[in-house]
Amino acid sequence: MHRPLLYLCVLIALTGAATAEICTLTGPTVIDFQGHLNNVTDRCAYSLLADSGNDLKVVANFRERRHRDVSFVDSVTLTVGSSADEIVLEQGGRVLVNDAVMSINSTGQNFFGVDVVKDETGVTAEFTTTEYTINVFFDGTTAQISMEVPVNSTLTGLCTDSSDVSSGYNCYSSETDCTEENSTACEEVTKRCNILTKYTFASCNADLDPTPYIDACKETVSRYPLKDGLITQFLWAYARACSLVGHNELGDWWTKAECSPPKAYCQDVICRDHEFCGWKFSGEPACLCRADFGCTYRDSNTLGDPTVCKHNSASLTLANCLLEERGIDYEVLHLYDPTCKGELNEDNNMVTFNFDTSNLCGAIISYDENEINYTNAIINQNFTDDIVRHDQVFIEFSCFHRQPDLRTVSFTIMDNSYMHITTGEWTYNVSMIPYIDEKCSKVVATETEVKLNQKVWVELKTQGLDEETIAVVTDSCWATSVSDPYSTSRYDLIINGCANPRDGTVRVRGNGVGTSNRFSFNMFEFRQHSNHVHLHCQLRLCLKKNNNCVPMCPSSKRRRRFARSKYTQDEPALISMGWRK
Repeated sequence: MHRPLLYLCVLIALTGAATAEICTLTGPTVIDFQGHLNNVTDRCAYSLLADSGNDLKVVANFRERRHRDVSFVDSVTLTVGSSADEIVLEQGGRVLVNDAVMSINSTGQNFFGVDVVKDETGVTAEFTTTEYTINVFFDGTTAQISMEVPVNSTLTGLCTDSSDVSSGYNCYSSETDCTEENSTACEEVTKRCNILTKYTFASCNADLDPTPYIDACKETVSRYPLKDGLITQFLWAYARACSLVGHNELGDWWTKAECSPPKAYCQDVICRDHEFCGWKFSGEPACLCRADFGCTYRDSNTLGDPTVCKHNSASLTLANCLLEERGIDYEVLHLYDPTCKGELNEDNNMVTFNFDTSNLCGAIISYDENEINYTNAIINQNFTDDIVRHDQVFIEFSCFHRQPDLRTVSFTIMDNSYMHITTGEWTYNVSMIPYIDEKCSKVVATETEVKLNQKVWVELKTQGLDEETIAVVTDSCWATSVSDPYSTSRYDLIINGCANPRDGTVRVRGNGVGTSNRFSFNMFEFRQHSNHVHLHCQLRLCLKKNNNCVPMCPSSKRRRRFARSKYTQDEPALISMGWRK
């Protein structure tokens, strides 16, 4: 009576008939075809299935999201054919074929014998051989592989044996996390994950054991914050697995489970490599910072990179994924001048705000004994609103010109004095060049003969300063018979910004007016040291405010506009040059 059935069973075994199997990857967990559960602990690529006989390989790439020490399945790659063509399924429903982005819809396309279809639940790739049909699904958080595994199959990978988690490659080691987000209490986790044994799920339990899904849910949530619909991902994964074994009658289980209906919630949200698609606290999908990228800024409690001060321009770049985490829309941010908004770089999702000395964007210019500061701020305050539903932003940044440090540059008559001054991150140059004509067109060179009592013009010139806001003041100039500027054999040419009244040959032009000035004197020599004359000048930067930078000299009839008390507490820059017979 039982012989026909026995014969049928033997026939199935001999002919290699197949059984339907499901492999599920959600978060850091892998449930293989046998229902065995294991956890991926590193950020690696893992082979899920490999069939050398049919030139097929399916690989899952695990990467960190909110935590460095918890990896999530981030993409799935199918490699097919002898030429190893690649089809990559990524978050957001993006499909890459040999590194080229493809537009996929519900109609689908075929690449190298693989049918690829995209709908609101995710992307499905199906590949058929003479032995089996394999179905690979990915919705950005969960990957599922379903197939009829042939008897005596030679398939390898985590889907056939999830315990082989040491086989990862292209790995990044897990690191201590920088976030202070805590996991959820055990009792609450257990209650939520056990939903898989209740409601309409119960009708599927006999055909698909929910235990590995429940355990995967509890283990993941105990190590990771309850965000991004984490528990819902495991409920969706089990519900879809149930449909693959014939249970399509689960109905709207999500209503009783109090979660959203199954769909790829990050569909068409394309993030950069340092980001992942998660949920903002408002419940909307957004590109958030991966932990490895975000920790760089969280450790220093910042939202972006340091201020860049270059060529009289100041810029500050913020990471938009950090702004998204806090529910801040970069489009409402601006500098003190509301018309100066941030510029989004589409390639890296970074937002840059900048101003320069020709367009201050409301920057405040301040002056002290050591620096001239340009300060601005990134803000989002709208003072016309009575209420706000987002963090109020105030990020101040500035660049400055530091008063030049004390320096001495000595040289013979044919040389020009030139020094490069670094001021924080804004730089400028100062030069002192002698001429023998008032137009400063004939430079004193090696072959130039300078005779006693011949008039010599000296130009003190800067490059890299904004002449609209800053003036250079030649505070004093004097000559010494040796290179030491503090030598006792000293003869003053300029004192307190004015020509030495005891020397009628000295003339000063443009002092404190712009970023350069000049003076002239008649050449002389020291009685005891007739071979050398060394010229030294002290310079200062002055903020041009209320025309207060021009020294009031005895010969001038203008009102005094240069207060000496402002310039006595720090040493000005010293620049020197020398003549030798």
